[in-house]
Amino acid sequence: MDSLMHDSPLVFAILGAEVLFWLLLVGGLAARYLARWTRVSRVLLLSVPLVDVALITLTAIDLANGATPNWSHALAAVYLGFTVGFGHSIITSMDAWFSHRFAGGPAPARHPKSGPAYIRRMWAEWLRALVAWSLAVPALLVMIAVSGWTVPTSIEAAFEGDLWSWVARITLVLVAWLVFGPVYALLFRWQTEESTEGSPTTADDPSTAHSRSVAP
Repeated sequence: MDSLMHDSPLVFAILGAEVLFWLLLVGGLAARYLARWTRVSRVLLLSVPLVDVALITLTAIDLANGATPNWSHALAAVYLGFTVGFGHSIITSMDAWFSHRFAGGPAPARHPKSGPAYIRRMWAEWLRALVAWSLAVPALLVMIAVSGWTVPTSIEAAFEGDLWSWVARITLVLVAWLVFGPVYALLFRWQTEESTEGSPTTADDPSTAHSRSVAP
């Protein structure tokens, strides 16, 4: 543990940022819906983005002090991209749950499992991942440039090293997310569940049964 703290202090900063994110979020929502402290809730929730600012500052200070960019700096970049890309949707979902559970608000809408609404949801989630990737990769490339720009000469080399391996992995995740998320939904989940059940056959239609019964 002491060795990890000495070699990668940013790991503990990232863990602290994650804990602080949830403390501020849950605390802000609890203040709003349980204690009815509107001003306190507003202050706590507005402080959530400051966690990212603090982590960016710590990362920049560490690099400015001469630290060689390594996997912990890469993890910080990916974490920041994730919080920016998915933070708003997480906060919105938590707010809807607190409102329903403690303030009599409407139940959170159930996510569709097929159809156009499902496809739109898959694209929306992938676009959030794209935002995260678009923030993390440039930050990683800057770190690579700072530490001495080297370009991998093969796919195997791209998955080696503290920084290029993160670029390769999150890019692979983004492509896989696209294929197995919105593209799969567009090809195989475009019909709603009701439409896949089929329409009633003529034999099951009461109107046709009546017409047969009165036919000469």
